[in-house]
Amino acid sequence: MRQDQASPEVHQRVRDSFDRQGLMSHLGARIAHIGPGRVHIVLPARPEVTQQHGYVHAGATSAIADSAGGYAALTLFDEASEVLTVEYKINLLAPAAGDHLEAIGTVLKPGRTLTVCLLEVYGVRADGTRKLVANGQQTLIRVNRTAE
Repeated sequence: MRQDQASPEVHQRVRDSFDRQGLMSHLGARIAHIGPGRVHIVLPARPEVTQQHGYVHAGATSAIADSAGGYAALTLFDEASEVLTVEYKINLLAPAAGDHLEAIGTVLKPGRTLTVCLLEVYGVRADGTRKLVANGQQTLIRVNRTAE
């Protein structure tokens, strides 16, 4: 299945913003796909992001889900806009196991002020087997970009 790609300008804006996120860098996460209203973030499973049983920690799982949704919303806004999370709810459905996690944020309802996103996180094994390990919903607010 072919996924639509965002414009080069949107790609650059999202990547530049993502690169400024210290937490994503600290976790070792990377963006795998940027499309209109949809972003995928991949997090390799490493000892530094696990909890005491060896699964990827719920905090790391939630963080990549939150960022995937936020960037999915950002793909639909003009260059003068940024987003902030107002709230999100995440359901941890299964232990976050696999060679990496893939978080997918998808815009369900874009808005002038508030945007609602679907959050999904999959555990992905080396053979490509995928298992849904978390899902949720997120509300974001559009804010004016501040001078840098």
